[in-house]
Amino acid sequence: MFFYLSQFLSFLAMPLTIISLLWVFGLIYIKKKWGKRCLWAGLILLWFFSNQFISNQAMLAWEPEFNAFTAVKNHEIGIVLTGVTNMSKTAYDRTFFNKGADRITHALQLYREGKIKKILITGGQGLNPVNPQSEAEILQRFLLMTGVPAEDVMIEDQAKNTAQNASFTKEFFEKNGINTEQEFLLITSAFHMYRAKGCFDKVGLNTTTFPTDYYSHDTTYDFPSFVYPSPSSIENWHKLIKEWIGIVVYTAVGYM
Repeated sequence: MFFYLSQFLSFLAMPLTIISLLWVFGLIYIKKKWGKRCLWAGLILLWFFSNQFISNQAMLAWEPEFNAFTAVKNHEIGIVLTGVTNMSKTAYDRTFFNKGADRITHALQLYREGKIKKILITGGQGLNPVNPQSEAEILQRFLLMTGVPAEDVMIEDQAKNTAQNASFTKEFFEKNGINTEQEFLLITSAFHMYRAKGCFDKVGLNTTTFPTDYYSHDTTYDFPSFVYPSPSSIENWHKLIKEWIGIVVYTAVGYM
């Protein structure tokens, strides 16, 4: 129930949902003054949310700065949150990555550089699985294919959301006799790090953050950025708003 309520609130708050509703009401009541205002409001919002410069500034303000690999302290275990593969496509000899592949590739780099000795991947199939494999299992297989020894890759493959990532990871450590008092390296997307860190803090796991998978880019002051509309800008706003709603809901129910 909690998940579906959160999804419904996110749907209502999405820019395209708001713009579509404004245009629908505007067209229905186009002969009225407020109907015309709805159409204009929808047009202005479409320009705002599709503007590359504005969306990038919002992402820059929200995403934490990335950490240089050389500045990362050595940790025994790096915790990688899933949500980076195409779970709608089933394969057993390869991994189909989505945008968030940095989560696992940067974890691999940290491992190769000796910054982490072991990797724990947390994440199951989600609420509406199509692929019979868990995402943690898929990413584990990817790391094994790159030559990481099996004993250095652990998986928790039951979590369906960020709150469960944290609580199930702690249970996994306790069950396997891993010291939960140590400091872990938390690896996830930059836009998602605030909520992830809050959930792991809530269950009592001490983590330092290593944000990856950035949607923002260096600021550019050029004509296309200011004028050309971009679908990716709308997508960035969708991610931000969904994340902000997730934080509000998680805080309200005590997950962080």
